[in-house]
Amino acid sequence: MWLIAGLGNPGSRYDNTPHNLGFEVAAELARRHNLAFSPSKLAQAHVTEGVINGEKIALMMPTTFMNLSGEAINAYRQYYKINPLHTLAISDDVAIPWGRIRVRGNGTHGGHNGLRNIIQHLGTDQFPRIRIGCEPDGWQGTLVAYVLAKLGGEPLELARHMIQIAADAAEMIIEKGVDKTQNKYNGYDAFAGD
Repeated sequence: MWLIAGLGNPGSRYDNTPHNLGFEVAAELARRHNLAFSPSKLAQAHVTEGVINGEKIALMMPTTFMNLSGEAINAYRQYYKINPLHTLAISDDVAIPWGRIRVRGNGTHGGHNGLRNIIQHLGTDQFPRIRIGCEPDGWQGTLVAYVLAKLGGEPLELARHMIQIAADAAEMIIEKGVDKTQNKYNGYDAFAGD
């Protein structure tokens, strides 16, 4: 079984913000596979279960707020005895330019508090992740203000495009593994039309 966790913050005030890109990918995967989220009895999260590319999956949107994402993910993972290697985290990343994603099979949190908390609760950094670029090019305020600011116009359209690309990558990880997905998507650049 796979656990796919899109990271973000609960509540409509956080919709269409860079920090909720992971939530949006989880929602897109649910839409594609006709799945409906409901509150979990196992963890502080909205969860739905189904099948993607022949593999049983659980899609999760933790409701703990971003910085405590690992609490919900690990509670659910432990109940079903899901291997960390089958625990896919999807998040925003301000160190990656807009129009790009990064697929990794493991690694550090890179300063992302949601990933930091997942590593802490899983006790390992050996889990796959998809990071969606949202670099604050030209932003004058704090990073916190940036990732919680509403997107509009062209940035929102680009975010919607990258949500589709990240959902494609998540489906490929389940079907073909991290290595082949890295080879396909880590060179993707929305501005190059690849």
